[in-house]
Amino acid sequence: MANMHEIRERIKSISDIKKITNAMYLISSSKLKKARKDLDATKPYFERLLYAMRSILSRVPEEANEIECFNKRLHIPPEERKQALLIITADKGMCGAYNHNVLAKAESLMSNTRMNYLYVMGQVGRMYFKRKANAENIVLADSFFYTTQNPTLYRARSIAEKLMEQFTSGMVDDVYVVYTDMNKGSDFEIRVQHILPLDVTHFVRSDTDITRHHEAEFFPNTKAVMDHLMPNFMKGLIYGAMVDSFCSEQQARMTAMDSATTSATDMLQSLSLQYNRARQAAITQEISEICGTTPQSD
Repeated sequence: MANMHEIRERIKSISDIKKITNAMYLISSSKLKKARKDLDATKPYFERLLYAMRSILSRVPEEANEIECFNKRLHIPPEERKQALLIITADKGMCGAYNHNVLAKAESLMSNTRMNYLYVMGQVGRMYFKRKANAENIVLADSFFYTTQNPTLYRARSIAEKLMEQFTSGMVDDVYVVYTDMNKGSDFEIRVQHILPLDVTHFVRSDTDITRHHEAEFFPNTKAVMDHLMPNFMKGLIYGAMVDSFCSEQQARMTAMDSATTSATDMLQSLSLQYNRARQAAITQEISEICGTTPQSD
């Protein structure tokens, strides 16, 4: 059994760790609330943007073929298609299996094609794929140093413009976003969203998606209007993925830190019992020594 000094040192160190984990839990909780508030504040704009695109495509679906972002390039065989992956991980660890799940999903998607262009957000994912960048089917964008902390529309717009440029120039044939989607409550799951090329059926799935005004004119033409809307729409998709991933990261860190705090509490209780037993044993031993050394009377 450890002596009282060793037990006191362990109690002190675990108490300090418990304070840190509890503080990290509170910080993540505050960041989660702020990110959710920012997302809710921007949702109405992107909902109206989606409504506008649905209204256009429901009237002139055949003209979507003239827009490069809808070009599926069906003449390219699946095994020869080049794909770009926007992978959103965390900048730090201590969030359970959050980063591992994202990386595993990305690697599973990468196995479907021979050429992959990676745009990795987050220091954890960037360092992971940097170690694997020598593989023949991986091209890691060295200049893509975006953090996942504090998602902003400005950052989302820069990323959207970069990915659209890669697609329209023909450097890649498909663009995916691998991120963590925050569901209701504290649940989240890894999602893969195919953002380019776009599909008209994703906008107009049934007759109910067609607005009641059946006649419309677009100036100067439909393609010009869609070319103006597309960057904002892509920005909204990427911003939503960034915020969802950031919220999921904070939720995962809250869960991990809460579990660590609970474990620290249990360890402190166990150590307190050990300390009391060691203290009682020491007192009993001292009493026995005193009684053993007391001179006997004649």
